Amino acid sequence: MQIYKVGGAVRDRLLGIPVTDIDRVVVGATAEEMLALGYRPVGSDFPVFLDPKTGDEYALARTERKSGRGYGGFVFHASPEVTLEEDLIRRDLTINAMAEDDQLNLTDPYHGQRDLAARVLRHVSPAFAEDPLRVLRVARFAARYAGLGFKVAPETLELMRQLSDSGELEALTAERSWKEISRALMEDQPQVFIQVLRECGALKVLLPEVDALFGVPQPEAHHPEIDTGVHTLSVLEQAALHKQPLTVRWACLLHDLGKGLTPEKDWPRHIAHEHTGLKLIKAVNERFKAPKDCQELALLVGQYHTHGHRALELKASTLLELLQSFDVYRRPQRFEEFVVACEMDARGRKGLEQRSYPQADYLRGAASAARGVAIQPLLEKGFKGPKLGEAIKRERLKVLKAYKDAASV
Repeated sequence: MQIYKVGGAVRDRLLGIPVTDIDRVVVGATAEEMLALGYRPVGSDFPVFLDPKTGDEYALARTERKSGRGYGGFVFHASPEVTLEEDLIRRDLTINAMAEDDQLNLTDPYHGQRDLAARVLRHVSPAFAEDPLRVLRVARFAARYAGLGFKVAPETLELMRQLSDSGELEALTAERSWKEISRALMEDQPQVFIQVLRECGALKVLLPEVDALFGVPQPEAHHPEIDTGVHTLSVLEQAALHKQPLTVRWACLLHDLGKGLTPEKDWPRHIAHEHTGLKLIKAVNERFKAPKDCQELALLVGQYHTHGHRALELKASTLLELLQSFDVYRRPQRFEEFVVACEMDARGRKGLEQRSYPQADYLRGAASAARGVAIQPLLEKGFKGPKLGEAIKRERLKVLKAYKDAASV
């Protein structure tokens, strides 16, 4: 029995970056031998065992064979005869197909170390094209390592293109797709993930609503970058630069989908795109079964982001309606995420990345003022039921008018 670290642990150590996950493969052992040593079995698809003391995972070396459509359409074979090289060749990229023993002796049959030095993301074997999930994984790795200069090899991009054209991407489950998309959005350069998907044709399969934004112009006075797709990538880039959470990044990706529905005769203006885009945002949310907080924020940002940009001009009554829409009294964090999403939208414009966004603090102040209305005095005056609600609304409108007047001085 021989045990090796494989995949990301080896890759990241060689890159000199922190190792977070360690995968181990066991060569020359049977499941019975692992059980006899006290390892606990987990998983049903292939033999993976947990160390009884540390809880670390150990997988038996295995081969795989395509047996159906999609990510799950594989038959796995594990036995003591499976070599380390046979286990490594089934992996996606050469930089993930290296192994090392406890003495850090490297096994690199597919030249992963060479591709690390060349900053290339290259597939290990033609079997890469059997797994549609690898299109998303490679695009995610491109987003993760873009800052180090990594690019997708042309021949790998071609295989990704073939997968995108094959119809295999449609076989991916919503859960698997969302797992990759959400992880990619949290990488350092998530906009690269979208770019790579677009380059290989996967974006128009998985997110046609986003793909449709490229080539759609906006007024140059407000958007020097002009292209709506380019703007969306820039907004996503700003969200990552400012370390925003997944909810905000998801909303940033989807906020302008309505512009893809604007008739060409109306370009570059996009009247009411906030409302026309809601059905598209809802469709994307449902397609990937996004978490509820991501779904809600994406819809709210899509509908109200232009309100955010015009915050200083809004009437007190409109401002109150905006705050009510977000339920800022019980869910203040959701409104804060809306504010920062609007700021990322404003910064995601060519040459305007550093421009101040006074609307953010203005909106925060308005929310604070409205939340500051005391309910107890109204109860003491005898208000209750619907009349209490109306009295609270009147008081909040009053403080917002005072807040707006003070801010304009």
